[in-house]
Amino acid sequence: MTGLPVIDVSGLRASDPAARAAVAAQLGAACRGVGFFYITGHGIADALLDSVFAAAHQFFALPEQVKLRQSIKLSPHNRGYVALGAERLDETAPPDHKEAFNIGLDLAAEDPDVVAGKPFRGVNLWPSLPGWRDTVLAYFDACWALGRTIHRGFARDLGVAEDFFDDKLDAPLATLRLLHYPAPADVTEVPSLGVPGLGVPSLGAPSAGAPGAGAHTDYGNLTILAVGGVAGLQVRRRDGVWLDAPQVPGALVCNIGDCLMRWTNDVYVSTPHRVIRPAAERFSVAFFLDPNPDACVAVLPAVLQAGATAKYPPITGAAYLQSRLAATYDHLRDAPG
Repeated sequence: MTGLPVIDVSGLRASDPAARAAVAAQLGAACRGVGFFYITGHGIADALLDSVFAAAHQFFALPEQVKLRQSIKLSPHNRGYVALGAERLDETAPPDHKEAFNIGLDLAAEDPDVVAGKPFRGVNLWPSLPGWRDTVLAYFDACWALGRTIHRGFARDLGVAEDFFDDKLDAPLATLRLLHYPAPADVTEVPSLGVPGLGVPSLGAPSAGAPGAGAHTDYGNLTILAVGGVAGLQVRRRDGVWLDAPQVPGALVCNIGDCLMRWTNDVYVSTPHRVIRPAAERFSVAFFLDPNPDACVAVLPAVLQAGATAKYPPITGAAYLQSRLAATYDHLRDAPG
């Protein structure tokens, strides 16, 4: 129906090596092929999924001036609220017709990395909504655990130790994004709050021709996406054909990003995708699993064919993420790191 494989990943938790190997082979085939796949057997409870979507509805229903109190422009660490028109994932298209809220690894203000001002090591920004923080952090942790399990399958398929990625994802540059694509009639003027630069999105208000999310590849290692009932995601096949990726009951959508593609010397290939402008209001929740900031992202020797050379020099997780985000957000172009 979709052209995207459906993989039951529960076997990755099995004690039987053959069961883990079978799932790893399916993941590897998907990552070498279309780069997208649905997963079942993921272990995230329906109640938790329902709760995080309820949290998204609750936040995005707030008045714009309230949401802007947690503006991403107040954080140099990619946390907080992203207003309509503040992001352009496809530089050839108008600004995206969406708003978002980013949550990172939850660090205390006294954490040494926060105190030192290390890139992407800041505190989260939280709206004043009872129970909201606990809900989204519970979902963050569930996706983080799932992502590390899936990486054990990647490692087995790529010919390295199953635990190869464990110490590179134990303090990751992960981001949980709550996403809201308003129906076209719902767009309103964004107030300024009297704070320069906060009221008017840097890229301007969404135009009539704006995509929901412009065509792009993801930056990190792995994306885990939950969709709230309204379709819109499209995936570009290797021959250039755009495939619809409708919601599959009980399944999450996964895709690999450019960082894992780099680690595998393009053995795994990240895939352009987009969200078309929805006719109805749309919600989704995406978890982006990027490596630890000090993780060395270097081509795995195991993936190099005889006589082949690495296409990419080593880079740290933080330096790679900074380079990618700077191309998306105006306010990060001159950020440290």
